[in-house]
Amino acid sequence: MTETTILKNVRPWGEAATDVTVATGRIAQVGPATVWNGAKAVDGGGAILLPGFVEAHTHLDKTLYGMAWNPNNVGSTLVEKITNERHSKSRLGLDPARQSARQVALSVAHGSTHIRSHVDIDTEHGLKGVLGVMETREKYADVIDLEIVAFPQSGMLIRQGTKELMDEALSLGAEVVGGLDPCSMDLDPKGHLDVIFGLAEKHGKPIDIHLHELGELGAFSMRLIIDRTRAHAMSGKVTVSHAFCLGHNDYLAVGRLLDQLAEAGIAIMTTGPSGYPCPPLIRTLDAGIAVCSGSDGIRDCWSPYGNADMLERAMFLGMRNDLDRDADLRRAVEVVTTGGASVMNIAGYGLGVGDNADLVLIDGETLAEAVVSRRTRPLVMKRGKVVARDGAILFAME
Repeated sequence: MTETTILKNVRPWGEAATDVTVATGRIAQVGPATVWNGAKAVDGGGAILLPGFVEAHTHLDKTLYGMAWNPNNVGSTLVEKITNERHSKSRLGLDPARQSARQVALSVAHGSTHIRSHVDIDTEHGLKGVLGVMETREKYADVIDLEIVAFPQSGMLIRQGTKELMDEALSLGAEVVGGLDPCSMDLDPKGHLDVIFGLAEKHGKPIDIHLHELGELGAFSMRLIIDRTRAHAMSGKVTVSHAFCLGHNDYLAVGRLLDQLAEAGIAIMTTGPSGYPCPPLIRTLDAGIAVCSGSDGIRDCWSPYGNADMLERAMFLGMRNDLDRDADLRRAVEVVTTGGASVMNIAGYGLGVGDNADLVLIDGETLAEAVVSRRTRPLVMKRGKVVARDGAILFAME
């Protein structure tokens, strides 16, 4: 039986202090509460209360977090990085189950309660990554909700047998169909989209496609994705990750794409990268498009950076988009919370009565101050159970 917990003196979304009562894994009451026998009181100390962060784009299967340092000498092109990573997995003895569990622990300590992970599928490693992350999903189901994207990182059509492996991964329980740069990776945009939309239709799954292609090439691929989404009646079920082409300097052309994305019900994932053009955050949100964010790769063969802190990610979004006003920084926080929940279609997410008690306390005078300060999270709760406190997890790692 789950105990009743009363979070005393907390500020939902940084507003006025109140109490939040949690029972049977859900929010039972928001408002002043008296502690009775059998209830547990937790003093929030005036901290800001948010629904748990949503890590809506990462790669749990290939983090090197916790392993010996791997010197990075890889080339700068996408194909060079993909090829190096595929070969390095064997050389480094990377265990997807162990590594994904390590990143899950890091994410939970920072306040994430939901993760969408793209997991590599290719003809060299088969379903090893998917099976490893599925093992982590099962072991740590009490502390994180983990959604798996079957992701053809090395290409789909150019590596015969990948389509069949994707089909198998979805049959095994991967929740989302992944895709990658239909023009520049597979060199066959129609064929690539035929496969991923076909798999989505066969399995009844949503789609999340990486689109790194820049400028007009990326816009061309984006228009094809929009057309397919309409043709397959998949409004609300397609996400385009990265979408660098929306950072193109043609203001009117980008505006037309944003309007088309909004009309088609396609979501956008952006990490707020420093080295590439990226979707203009406020303009994209104002167009009525659901936007989420994520850490992408964390300390892997691509990049040595990353710590799974989605509050820090909100800061990166703010810096990349020149968000200085408090109101705009709040929107960045919404991207890493309610935005991710909307894209992932998470039921019962929020701070209302009846919502799941997936919660995080953050220290700060205001939401904006909390973003720029990024102090250790005092408390993280998953379905009413405290799973991390003061930046440390409270569950055993196997």
